[in-house]
Amino acid sequence: MRPNRIKQMWRDGKFVTLGWLSVSHGFTAEVMARQGFDALCVDMQHGTTDMNGVWPMLQAISQTDTVPVVRVPWNDPPTIMKALDLGAYAIIVPLINTAEDAAKAVAACRYPPLGMRSSGPVRAVHYGGADYLAKANDEIVVMAMIETKEGLANLDKICATPGLDAVYIGPSDLSFALGLAPRGDNPDPVHIATCDKIRDAAHKHGIKAVMHCASATFAAGAVKRGFDMIMLTSDLASMIAGARRQLDDLKAATA
Repeated sequence: MRPNRIKQMWRDGKFVTLGWLSVSHGFTAEVMARQGFDALCVDMQHGTTDMNGVWPMLQAISQTDTVPVVRVPWNDPPTIMKALDLGAYAIIVPLINTAEDAAKAVAACRYPPLGMRSSGPVRAVHYGGADYLAKANDEIVVMAMIETKEGLANLDKICATPGLDAVYIGPSDLSFALGLAPRGDNPDPVHIATCDKIRDAAHKHGIKAVMHCASATFAAGAVKRGFDMIMLTSDLASMIAGARRQLDDLKAATA
């Protein structure tokens, strides 16, 4: 089976860069996959992609060495299993509140006897290799998003879930949970301390911690603070930032 580069980099003690796809289009996915990210996430929760758009985007990513990731819209086993069958090598599950939620997500990503995933890797076997069924349990990465009051209350038990590979911080919803205005790259000391608490709980239980960022400066700080994967930027954010910069430069040059 094709090795999961995310797991390889973690074993080597390296941090992983993650790009984000909010726009549902194969060409956008292909362009982003060629920019050098270690992994690239198709966002089904808040992006414009539904299940019909997932497989062309995974095909586009698969032209490169970038690891294909999907954030599903909910902790829904049929959706998780379908994304995996289409070739996702990592799954991000939002709004994990309890250890039971985390165990449900893990079970959907693992074949028996470790889980409940149904056998039918219709595209995954072509991407992953002929021995996919035998080795997928060892290669697929499962990440649980910690972003609610309940999730924080159950943080230690969630991180102790057998088979869970990482916890993923959703900064905006985490801000809601802390009584703060939602924003990316939140500099509030309470928010920063909570993120570090999540990181420490993950590492205590031998799993990884992921930070969702909005700028290279904040992402670099997260790496220095010991986070194992950082989401750096999205296709949509990059398009907006690039267009605005060109317009601002033009206006400044012609003022």
